[in-house]
Amino acid sequence: MYLNRFSAPAALALVLGLTAPLQAGPDLPPLALPDPMPAPAQTVLLPVPETRIDAAIATLDDLGADVLARSGIPGLAIAVVHGGQTVYARGFGQRAVDRPDPVDADTVFLLASLSKSVGATVIASQVSAGRVGWTSLVQSYLPEFDLGDPWVSAHVTVGDLYAHRSGLPDHAGDDLEDLGYDRDTVLSRLGMLPQAPFRAHYAYTNFGLTAAALAVATATGTDWASLSERALYAPLGMASTSSRYDDYRARDNRAASHIRNGDSFVVADLRQPDAQSPAGGVSSSVHDMARWMAMVLAGGGDLIDVEALRPALAPQMTDGLPLTIDARAGTYGYGFGVGVRPSGRVTFSHSGAFALGASTTYLMIPDLDLGIVVLTNALPTGAAEAIAASFADRVELGLDSRDWLAGYAALMAPVSAPVGSLVGVPRPTAPAPAQPDSVYVGRYGNGYFGPAIVTARDGGLRLHLGPQDHGQDLAMEHWDGDTFIVHPFTENQPAGSISRIDFLPDGTGALSVLRIEHLDDLNLGLFEREE
Repeated sequence: MYLNRFSAPAALALVLGLTAPLQAGPDLPPLALPDPMPAPAQTVLLPVPETRIDAAIATLDDLGADVLARSGIPGLAIAVVHGGQTVYARGFGQRAVDRPDPVDADTVFLLASLSKSVGATVIASQVSAGRVGWTSLVQSYLPEFDLGDPWVSAHVTVGDLYAHRSGLPDHAGDDLEDLGYDRDTVLSRLGMLPQAPFRAHYAYTNFGLTAAALAVATATGTDWASLSERALYAPLGMASTSSRYDDYRARDNRAASHIRNGDSFVVADLRQPDAQSPAGGVSSSVHDMARWMAMVLAGGGDLIDVEALRPALAPQMTDGLPLTIDARAGTYGYGFGVGVRPSGRVTFSHSGAFALGASTTYLMIPDLDLGIVVLTNALPTGAAEAIAASFADRVELGLDSRDWLAGYAALMAPVSAPVGSLVGVPRPTAPAPAQPDSVYVGRYGNGYFGPAIVTARDGGLRLHLGPQDHGQDLAMEHWDGDTFIVHPFTENQPAGSISRIDFLPDGTGALSVLRIEHLDDLNLGLFEREE
């Protein structure tokens, strides 16, 4: 094999993409390869001795403290599992900026989208028990589930929704949740959305995946949170883990969620994710998550048959085109990100983010029987991913290949940045005057979003969206002519967002159409006057 021609440093240089091979002494032996060669999936040309893993773990105290200080976030926790054991678990910083309580390894955080991977193992446990399969049809258990196309609706499987290949658009239904609609309402309206080709298009969805999880829970005769507790949390001893938001709020040792206030952080505690609990509603500690990672790395251990878990850990969809023609494509399994490190080692990973105050990640390297989980209590800053990436570098290379926090900070900044076409735009210096309030007041309808009600009260116009009792109620500010602005503040419209509100004429010239910018991502933001 040609691989025998390279010394270990030269092979490392090729793996890392260096322009010149690393220099070595003349007595360096050739790279030793196993004889016989193992299966291709097990062949990695960058050996990692146990001493390097130990050395990488020994750096975590300093790494955690450094990232905490550089990012400015209030708190974080890290755990590492290796060889089936938790070999590191520690907290850094504060649970909340307004209290001195320190974070420790048992502090409970919101997991955000790490919930998808955790939930996938709940489903794998039911596949293992023979109650459902990854190819089970969702309509077999949720006959009302509708994706807008009768054939697709009848054929979409649990696996399709966990691999984000149902044809639903990106983050389908999240906008309805922002408006205050409950889960049943959100799921009932997914079929109104524009659909991409079934099983030929990847688009990340919280409520599509949630529907699959609910189908499995229904098949087992219980609700999702109870199934998760019975099938996974209790057997693994994850006593601090729950899929109910009320349980998280009731924990004494709980990390509050934080958002920015200028250059500092303030407690938010605004994100209540029960509506999409299977996709984003789990709360846990790093101690508990280490138990979960050990089970996954053991191929399900004594809890889940490996053949039930293996499809979740296998590439099911590419999650987008490579950035360049010589770059690897990212792949997604059933609730797990499946990747390949520069060394050739397979990884399982996922990040989670709430713009309203949480950022989390885990990274597992099954070839090394090694995993790290990082939980933080602030909006995404790249801190969690930077720690995991630095740790993996130190395990394989003995050094950081780059400044990971700087890189991830830039990548994560848009997640919590204000949105809207008028953000940063100066107000018109000589705006055209608005018409009398009575011209705008009325009820406007939209099949997907429901009513938009414009009223005149409190000295100006107000816009109400969503359910009458707990929707969005927004003060309207005049901008120019028949254009106003509002300031929505939700998971998908972070602080500082501006939404443009345009009153548009119909064929007669009457202002009978209302366009709401922050609801118009899919060109669905037009509301027609009803009264």
